[in-house]
Amino acid sequence: MFERPASGENAVLVQLDFGAGDQAERLAEFQLLASSAGARPLAVVSGRRASPDPKLFAGKGKVTEIGEAASLHDADVVIFNHDLSPGQQRNLERVLERRVVDRSSLILDIFALRAKSHEGKLQVELAQLQHLATRLVRGWTHLERQKGGIGLRGPGETQLETDRRLLGKRVALLKERLKQLERQRAVRRRARTRSEVLGVSLVGYTNAGKSTLFNALTKAGAYAADQLFATLDTTSRRLFIEGAGQIVLSDTVGFIRDLPHSLVAAFQATLEETAQANLLLHVVDSASPDRDQQIDAVNGVLNEIGAADVPQIIVWNKIDATAASPGVERDDCGNISRVRLSARTGEGLPLLREALAEIAQSRITSTAASQSPAEAVASANSIEHTKP
Repeated sequence: MFERPASGENAVLVQLDFGAGDQAERLAEFQLLASSAGARPLAVVSGRRASPDPKLFAGKGKVTEIGEAASLHDADVVIFNHDLSPGQQRNLERVLERRVVDRSSLILDIFALRAKSHEGKLQVELAQLQHLATRLVRGWTHLERQKGGIGLRGPGETQLETDRRLLGKRVALLKERLKQLERQRAVRRRARTRSEVLGVSLVGYTNAGKSTLFNALTKAGAYAADQLFATLDTTSRRLFIEGAGQIVLSDTVGFIRDLPHSLVAAFQATLEETAQANLLLHVVDSASPDRDQQIDAVNGVLNEIGAADVPQIIVWNKIDATAASPGVERDDCGNISRVRLSARTGEGLPLLREALAEIAQSRITSTAASQSPAEAVASANSIEHTKP
C-alpha cells in the first residue's frame, strides 16, 4: 500500500473531456477541490475521449502520459476529476505505482477534514465506509486469492471476509446512531411546526456565500471562508423579522455537481431539514460564469432529497463583484422570485428582510383564513409573544 505524507501531497490532476462542456470551469473547481483536500497540484493532464476505457479509464497512451507527469513532479497521488470503478482504480495504481483517488473519494476526504460536530463525523464516516465497501479488495491485490499457491491458500480471502463483516457491523452501528439523532431532530421540528414558526433553509452551491449571508442576517458568527464545503453541520437560529415575528433560519451544507450518492445518503437526516422547510433561500454566486450549471446541480440534489416542491427564492449574491444593483424581481403572478444583494457588504439585505416579512405575513394570513376565530386569536397572541 502507498503511504500518505503527513503534510500536503504533490498531485497530478487528470480531467478528460467526454463532451460535457464547461471544461475550464470544471477544471478550476477541481483544482480548488484538490487544494481544499491538502494537495499541491503540480500538473494537469487533460484529453478528449468518446467514452471511458473499461480497464484504465483514460486509455494506455494517456495513462503513459500521466505516469510521465507523475514521475517528473515526484507526485504522491494522481487525482481524477471522475468516478472510477474499483477495477479501474486498482489497474491504474498498478501501472502508475502511486495512489489514485477519484472525485468521490476526494470529496469524501474534504468532508472528513471539515466535519466538526458528532453527527457530522458519523455521517462522513458512514459515507466513507459505504464507498470503501466496494473497494475492500484493493488492500489484498498482492494475494492470489483465486489461484491460491504455496503460502497463499486461504488467508487472503479469510482476511477480506473478516474486514467485510467488521465493516458491515460498523455501518449498521452508525446508521442506528444517526437514526437516534434524526428522531431527536424530528421532535424539535414538530415543536416548530406546532408553534407555526416559518422555517427557512439556506441552500446553494458550495462557496456561494450561504454562511456569510447567515451571519449577516443572524449575527451568529458561523464559520465562513472562501473554500469549498466550509459548512457541513446544519446551524439554526431564530431571526426576528419586523411585521412577521420570529422565523427559524438554517444554514446547510453546500452542494456540488456529481455529489457522491453515498454522501447524499449519509447526510439524508441532515438534508431532510431542508426538505421540511417552508421556504428555501437558494443562494447563487452571481459572479461565477458557471452559475447556471451550479443552479441546475443544486436543484438536482434538492430533487433527490425530496425538496423539489419547497418554495424557493433565488438570492443573487456577490453583486459587489458584478456591479449589479440591489433589487427584487417578481414572477408573472407577482410573487418574489429573486433578490439581488451582497452578503459581504450588506447591500440589499433590507430587501431580503422585507421579502421574508412579506412571505411570513402571507403564510400567517393563509393560516388564519383556515382557522376558527378562537384559533386565530391564539395564533396572533403566539406571534406577539415571540417579539424580543
